[in-house]
Amino acid sequence: MIFDTHAHYDDRAFDDDREDLLSSMKQNGIGTIVDASSSLSSLESILELIREYPFVYGAVGIHPDNYEEVTPQVLDQIRLLAGLNKVVAIGEIGLDYYWHKEKAEHLAQQEAFRAQMDIAADRRMPFMIHSREAAEDTLRIVREYMDKGMRTGVMHCFSYSWEIAQQYLEMGLYLGIGGVVTYKNARKLKEVVEKAPLDQLVLETDCPYLAPVPYRGTRNSSLNLPYVVREIAALKQTTEEEVISVTERSARRLFGL
Repeated sequence: MIFDTHAHYDDRAFDDDREDLLSSMKQNGIGTIVDASSSLSSLESILELIREYPFVYGAVGIHPDNYEEVTPQVLDQIRLLAGLNKVVAIGEIGLDYYWHKEKAEHLAQQEAFRAQMDIAADRRMPFMIHSREAAEDTLRIVREYMDKGMRTGVMHCFSYSWEIAQQYLEMGLYLGIGGVVTYKNARKLKEVVEKAPLDQLVLETDCPYLAPVPYRGTRNSSLNLPYVVREIAALKQTTEEEVISVTERSARRLFGL
């Protein structure tokens, strides 16, 4: 069944129909979902989801846009939550320079990123990394941790070139592929998917964001992942069944499930 490695069902966009939507997943071929936190408030809301739904797991971390929330107290909370049975990764963490242009903000984000990577290293847990307009710094920090014996992780919503993808793949990391791969202007990502080993790709939605064609611009959900599967299968010249099977195995290996 399809494994969605990165979703945000704790988001307010699902407040009206969250229960009905999640209850429909299995009958629509969605077997497992990892819900990723991005803020202090979402750390708590994700706990409710993983308690209520057996097929939903959690990742705990603070998104780089919210780097100011990364205090010693919050780091202690992440460290505590990381020990829960259904928490499988530290994330969504990383760097995002799109809205944050000042050097001081970049340095503060890097500090928050490293502090959370330290938790992943201590816990021997995979990491889930967001990187936007921060290719060089993200690669440098990830390589630093992988060289120290870090276990593994996923580059969520990968958006950089094949040359950068190669370096992550050589480190044994996974690339998260979602709705963007169906967009006509996503030439770099299509090239990455064509060239990368299928067993180092995992499926994701980032829902409610980044819905695939033909639903681009609407609220996304895991139910749209068959469109992503279809595009990957076409790019890899294989079957949709093979894409589902291989990406599910890879996701289970990534998260130790």
